[in-house]
Amino acid sequence: MKIKAVLLIFIICFFAGNACAASAAFENNIYNPGELKPTDSVLKVGVGNEAPAFTLPALSGKTVSLSDFRGRKNVVISFVPAAWTPVCSDQWPGYNIIQDIFESNDAVLLGITVDNIPTLFSWTNQMGKLWFDVLSDFWPHGSVAASFGVLRSDGMAERAMLIVDKKGLIRYIDVHNINQRPPLEDLVRELEKLK
Repeated sequence: MKIKAVLLIFIICFFAGNACAASAAFENNIYNPGELKPTDSVLKVGVGNEAPAFTLPALSGKTVSLSDFRGRKNVVISFVPAAWTPVCSDQWPGYNIIQDIFESNDAVLLGITVDNIPTLFSWTNQMGKLWFDVLSDFWPHGSVAASFGVLRSDGMAERAMLIVDKKGLIRYIDVHNINQRPPLEDLVRELEKLK
């Protein structure tokens, strides 16, 4: 257990350092909206609820449905507010470093934002290759975020992490302060509970 804890601390430090380096490469393109209200929505789902069904276009050109993973994989859904914003531009590239943690916990990651596909294409090209599907909840604007209750009054999504198990049930929810990156160790701990 001690080795696992030390490894996790190393990964978290590495994640934080490399994620910042990723956004530093294109920092002049990052729009800083300033400090935002930490949360600005009313959650419509709870732990133990069935996750709302959705199908969204992916940056890869395919469509992805939550039901694609039913009975096969646990799903981590990462809602982020918007492309080209500070924390989002650090958060997603960092998941490349811990891809094996998702795999060892039989989980996939779906990144969702309310931006359109052309914007996501440009943004993720600047970030570098991401191993997970990036989905556009652009039209009808924010409908998936709204179905979970994480669409903010300004039209952006909350910074939210949810874990949906292989049965389609929500097992973890973190609607995080939009101004901060969610703690990686919390996500890893919750994924490991699904074993």
